[in-house]
Amino acid sequence: MGYVLSLIFGYLLGSIPFGLLLTRAAGLGDVRQIGSGNIGATNVLRTGNKGLAAATLVLDALKGTAAALIAGHFSSDFGLLAGFGAFLGHLFPVWLGFKGGKGVATYLGVLLGLAWQVMLIFSVVWLAMAFLFRYSSLAALTAAVVVPIALYFISTPQIAGLFAVMSLIVIAKHRENISRLLAGTEGKIGAKG
Repeated sequence: MGYVLSLIFGYLLGSIPFGLLLTRAAGLGDVRQIGSGNIGATNVLRTGNKGLAAATLVLDALKGTAAALIAGHFSSDFGLLAGFGAFLGHLFPVWLGFKGGKGVATYLGVLLGLAWQVMLIFSVVWLAMAFLFRYSSLAALTAAVVVPIALYFISTPQIAGLFAVMSLIVIAKHRENISRLLAGTEGKIGAKG
């Protein structure tokens, strides 16, 4: 029962759509009507409000961290399941007809809760790729490939396995971005629209 409750707890926490809530509260309307139509920080940045984008990033990450840490207080397995649940909740929130974000910030937050050292590796890879190429999607995809490999050497097989699955999901959720990257039409970081 604890396993099921951990997954549900994480899912409900992860399904809070902070990007949508913050942009509406700021009077900017529905963030799903601009850019990629996503509820994540990168699309919130397309409103031109860097503060809201930063807040969305932090809150979307922290819901993953909170789920992993709170449930992990009872059992490491519960922490893994709650973290995964938060990730799935962000991707498929019940409140938005199961159409959510791409999960990168929540992925990062779960990583912070379960293996903070590798979160630093993710951050360095993301920042380097974003600085060099100015594509958030490319930065996220590259970091998502590096994370399970780093976890294999630094952490437990369970955490490495969980993030291998989560990385595959992140890559699958970015398939349209991958197509645009290959076509040279992907939007760059900071571009409005």
